[in-house]
Amino acid sequence: MSGKALAIAITVATAVLVAIGTLWPGEASGTVYIAGAGTSAFNSNDSPETTVHSLFDNVRQHNWSRAYSYLGNQNEVDQRDFEADLQGTNDSLRTYSTLEPSDFRVLHQSSDTAVVRANLKWATAVGAFYETRDLNLTRQGNGWKVIWPSGKQPNVPPQVIPVNYLRWDVIFRGPGDDWGAQNVEAPHVRITSMKAGDSGDSVIIMGEILNEDTVPAFVDVKATLIGNDGNSLGKENSFDKISHTLLPKEVSPFRIDFPGVRLGDVKSVRMEPNSSLVPASADPVIAVEHQQLQVDARGKHVLQGELVNESGRVVNIPHVIATYYNNQGQVIWVADGYVDRALLPGFPMPFGVAVPDELASQVHNYRVIVNQYSQGKFLQ
Repeated sequence: MSGKALAIAITVATAVLVAIGTLWPGEASGTVYIAGAGTSAFNSNDSPETTVHSLFDNVRQHNWSRAYSYLGNQNEVDQRDFEADLQGTNDSLRTYSTLEPSDFRVLHQSSDTAVVRANLKWATAVGAFYETRDLNLTRQGNGWKVIWPSGKQPNVPPQVIPVNYLRWDVIFRGPGDDWGAQNVEAPHVRITSMKAGDSGDSVIIMGEILNEDTVPAFVDVKATLIGNDGNSLGKENSFDKISHTLLPKEVSPFRIDFPGVRLGDVKSVRMEPNSSLVPASADPVIAVEHQQLQVDARGKHVLQGELVNESGRVVNIPHVIATYYNNQGQVIWVADGYVDRALLPGFPMPFGVAVPDELASQVHNYRVIVNQYSQGKFLQ
């Protein structure tokens, strides 16, 4: 997604989420934390559960000093680091998040210590983020306190980072220029593969698109489903499940979802790849390292790895797109996910992208690309 499009989406959707007061299931034995409509937060430290409940209820209302008061190791954790840990920094996606109803469950408790699992749900403009924290607590005086992890926020040291990347600028014909009807031609793009399938109650169109030109292109893919009676069943586009800006000879996956349509009702698919010429550069460079298919704690298949920003610019919102191939090199799934923390130069950031359980055994290879939204700020 382009920086401008993502910025607009985040601004609009975040405003809606905040205005209305708005993948992890709650446990029946847990304490469900409800984001109340009142102005006062829940405050109690009579038990480990109510202490964690109180801490995050104050976080939800941005009562940071009150939330910080539930920490039992304030000599080790600065309040600024505590806030940055929960609300993010550098205009990351987390800074646009709102804490939603979550649940807390005691994993272990003795007379003076306890461990509480906090399953947190954060609402963002691009969907919900789920986070699990196992928090240690100790009894202090007549109540309980949380021992917050004392990890420091990374600080990029002063340094000089040389850059040697390609850049394309575009000059279009202005209204006063005597060029007649001449203008710069749109880049040539081509769909190199396409497959129709179904998932749940949706028809999924997926494949790859190539910029076969020598100039950068802003691309989009639209699809129209034609029913057995010859009428249109719907028209959708790839939205954010594509890398919209492609440099020359670059390939991007795409995925288009048609909710509520059955594959058996589809006679044919009409594809419309679109492109326009845009200025672009090959910076920032984001490396993808230590990729590995794993099964997480919930028994779900996930492609995990680390992103490393190799430039000198902050990447505010990274967007990961994974393409999965079978042993014949065919695209069998396209998945994406956003990282809710900013990528600072040189600091690895973990990511995870889901793999449908029913397709995991068919995955022979995969490829990961990273979109990025950056405000263009250099570190100072």
